[in-house]
Amino acid sequence: MKGRYRPFWLDESDNLVVLDQRLLPFEEKSVTITNVEETIEAISNMTVRGAGVIGNVAGFGVYLGARECRGDISKLAKFAEDIKESRPTAVNLSWAVDRVMDLAYKKRKLKEEEFIEALKNEAIAIADEDCLCSENIAQFGADIIEEIMLSRGLDSFNVLTHCNAGWLAIVDSGSALAPIYEAHKRGIKIHVWVDETRPRNQGANLTAWELLKAGIDHTVVVDNVGGHLMQQGMVDMVITGADRVTRNGDSANKIGTYLKALSAYDNNIPFYIAFPSSTFDLSILNGVEEIPIEVRGEDEVKFLRGVDSSGEVKEFQIIQDGSLALNYGFDVTPARLITGLITERGDCRANIDSIEKMFGDLL
Repeated sequence: MKGRYRPFWLDESDNLVVLDQRLLPFEEKSVTITNVEETIEAISNMTVRGAGVIGNVAGFGVYLGARECRGDISKLAKFAEDIKESRPTAVNLSWAVDRVMDLAYKKRKLKEEEFIEALKNEAIAIADEDCLCSENIAQFGADIIEEIMLSRGLDSFNVLTHCNAGWLAIVDSGSALAPIYEAHKRGIKIHVWVDETRPRNQGANLTAWELLKAGIDHTVVVDNVGGHLMQQGMVDMVITGADRVTRNGDSANKIGTYLKALSAYDNNIPFYIAFPSSTFDLSILNGVEEIPIEVRGEDEVKFLRGVDSSGEVKEFQIIQDGSLALNYGFDVTPARLITGLITERGDCRANIDSIEKMFGDLL
């Protein structure tokens, strides 16, 4: 499989092995996935997360399902539907499953071994294509950073990002982090404000982990600091990933993204969304009304995982028994607040005309 960085790989038995993202940054362990049930569990419990990687793992899940049911197409179709229901908001998941299943129907008359091998190769192809998308997003996004720096006469650049959209979320160098990695490679003095991203702390646990490994300057801040930083002129650009982008440019991303977009808009700071075109859902024209928003369990809000004073990794309860907690996983940023969309085809405005002009072939 192509790509420098990816949080999953095939072992010598062609099982899927994934980096357990729930344990980062304090522990680096992997989980082996051999069947559909384990695929669904890994996606739903966030062993793997990030729109692109969820799609990649779901694609491999269909391959594992074909191996499990020995090529029985009716059983495989049921497996595919079960995988698609594992998480509702990220459209890459259903897109990847449908793509592998489309091939399955075309190849259903092959011998069992050839059929299974064809689906495995299709899952690999999806992941390899994501690598190319990440590379292109990196180039287009870094070009935008350089344009902003030139227009404002900056010799350094401060980016704020929310959640994690690096190679743990989309293989190779991610989506939102891809331009940051590329800017760093180009020698730009770049610093990243990393939102902690409660309740699961993907920013503090995953984005900061990636940036530290890459040697990129960064500072972790609590989620409510972003607006203050923007007011004080300490942010030059906000860039996030996305889990679903509509035909009119509305974007669903990790809960709290909408508030960052509002702050950026109020302070005249460019706010960009970076994602591969597989994240588009062009059947939707109003993201606020139509994108399904996942509601996850209370325990993600009530408990935190960290290291105690003795250096032992533990889970801590931070909310008293008896208090309820509500855990929306995503919110929707309206297109009017988005400066532009950065994709593997280039950047475009967040509106129907621009999106249809660049992505009309996907309609």
